[in-house]
Amino acid sequence: MKLASQRAGRDGALLVVSRDLATAVNAADIAPTLQSALDDWERASPRLQALYDDLNAGRAAGAFALDLGTLAAPLPRAYQYLDGAAYPSHIQRNRQARGESVPDDFFQKPLMYQGISHGFMGWNDDVRLPSEDDGIDFEAEIAAITGDVPLGVDAGRACEHIRLFVLLNDVSLRAIIPGELKRTFGFLVGKPASSLGPIAVTPDELGELWQGGLVSGTMKCWVRGEELGSIQTGIDVAFHYGDLIAHVAQTRAFEAGTLVGLGTVSNEDESVGVGCLGERRALETIRQGTARTPFLKFGDTVRIEHFDRSGNSVFGAIEQRVAPLA
Repeated sequence: MKLASQRAGRDGALLVVSRDLATAVNAADIAPTLQSALDDWERASPRLQALYDDLNAGRAAGAFALDLGTLAAPLPRAYQYLDGAAYPSHIQRNRQARGESVPDDFFQKPLMYQGISHGFMGWNDDVRLPSEDDGIDFEAEIAAITGDVPLGVDAGRACEHIRLFVLLNDVSLRAIIPGELKRTFGFLVGKPASSLGPIAVTPDELGELWQGGLVSGTMKCWVRGEELGSIQTGIDVAFHYGDLIAHVAQTRAFEAGTLVGLGTVSNEDESVGVGCLGERRALETIRQGTARTPFLKFGDTVRIEHFDRSGNSVFGAIEQRVAPLA
């Protein structure tokens, strides 16, 4: 099924959305918010699925034409946001451009950090930041939203706890990040609030796209109207979602409503482009000795959209303008 959150208060109002994203129906009588549905998933999900089936069959009472512009992030406030670096080509290119190598154990254990988990922007919200000089960048990702995950779950069972997937723009400030990493305490100021695509999708709804702990399909990215990448999301990875969840669950249980990302999508084939400006600049540095593509400036737009094998949009699009603080 497909779910969304209409703008209302801090946490939005839960909607069930039709498969073609054309219509929706309020799900308040089942769960007022997506978080409340996640908290009571065993009870709520069968009822939401029945409402989804009715909506697609044209028999849902109260159905209305969906205006994507009214949607907030599906989960505006998450209990935890964990992001990884599961696409080796992304990390290898960026580090090679800086004259560095990947960690010795990169392929033995996932590289992950814990990011800001509140204030997720909606798909069309302006990305408002203090300064262009901070090296504003986007990162195209697909994030899993989990239910409760037990302490010590193994990678083979971890994917059973994934409830939904969403499109993610992991906003990064490239001029700040290197200095933070050198202090060895990791990202903080260099990772402001991120944004989520408008539609959250259950694993079963993905059909054949959901296999082997990965979501397949084509991630397309545009910056300033130029297509920057057309990347296959289900290949060229060192770890899948279950691996990342199990890695963190070694020492902590997850609350329902935790987001887990695989990191910026990237393919070994350089011809398909990139999922962030940092990687394009890294490739320019490797090939030509210097980076030529500028980071995002105020007024620039970014569009991210993931497509199935028939060319249908899976999660709706993220389309945002970068703007100064009001």
